[in-house]
Amino acid sequence: MEKLIPFTINDLAKVTNHRSGEIKFGEKMIIIPKDADKIEFIKESEAKYVLLGIPEDIGVRANYGRPGAASAWESAIKSIANIQHNRFSKGSQIIVLGQINVAEEMRDVENLDFNDIDDRSKLSQLVEKIDKEVSHTVFSIIKAGKTPIIIGGGHNNAYGNIKGSALAKGKPVNAVNFDAHSDFRILEGRHSGNGFSYAYEEGFLKKYFIFGLHENYTSKSVLDIIKKLEDRVRYNTYDSVNIRKEKDFYREMVAALEFIKTDAFGIEIDLDAIPNIASSAMTISGFSIEELRQFVSFFGQHRNAAYLHICEGAPDLDGSPNNHLIGKLIGYLITDFIKANNEKI
Repeated sequence: MEKLIPFTINDLAKVTNHRSGEIKFGEKMIIIPKDADKIEFIKESEAKYVLLGIPEDIGVRANYGRPGAASAWESAIKSIANIQHNRFSKGSQIIVLGQINVAEEMRDVENLDFNDIDDRSKLSQLVEKIDKEVSHTVFSIIKAGKTPIIIGGGHNNAYGNIKGSALAKGKPVNAVNFDAHSDFRILEGRHSGNGFSYAYEEGFLKKYFIFGLHENYTSKSVLDIIKKLEDRVRYNTYDSVNIRKEKDFYREMVAALEFIKTDAFGIEIDLDAIPNIASSAMTISGFSIEELRQFVSFFGQHRNAAYLHICEGAPDLDGSPNNHLIGKLIGYLITDFIKANNEKI
């Protein structure tokens, strides 16, 4: 984990708002001491969850998306630090590892244009560099017996999460993805739209369920690919569940879990599935925040839930004074996951 910027006790103090008579997560979350061996410390700690930030939007830019996802980690950690530590949820269950250092790659991408074929190739190469760091870090956390909670970046990072998990488990893993898009596009160089298809092609992803595809924004070619792979790749659509009411939300969660629960699986959350959340591909129609929280809680309670990844939120794209609310939403999802996972079935 050479390219990791560790989160320090001073970093935590800066984002924690102390108040008399209250105990915040920031006062209880665990920081790895400066001179400690990170992996050994994680392995020996009683805390089960390891928080990791990926402050990049290179994969999004490589996929014609709007930049901004790089800011989600900073927004999220400020909110998480100020959650109340109480009988329902305890900050001491979380080790704050830090963030992957992508500063160099973010500088390199500033003047690249996706419409230029040479620049497009450079963008993909930068995504591949980040892939290596993400997969190695996730591998190290899971190998140490802990559960990674990964925040930020584009959905390109699903590839590193899946690869790292598969290598740590010694076999391919499954994934369920709450998303308006499949991110199962053709292998045309790495970007945020093909993390799952690359992971599948390279043998790290065994079964994949896409929950809530938007029918208007899924190409015929992707639907044709999925149809050929229906033993291992399945989906439902948002339109069939919440518009036409042909399917029931809860029953669809049960069906998705039945499909993936036989092996370790990742829970992937793309915030562009929620209406009016600032993201690389904002939507005005989609599942509610309450449904998303139910989804995280439902899948988080299963013993084979290997990690949680929350991505594509872009607070910097929201010019309103309420841009901190994306961080607050991420905080809710993390505590929903931890509460459910502690009672796993």
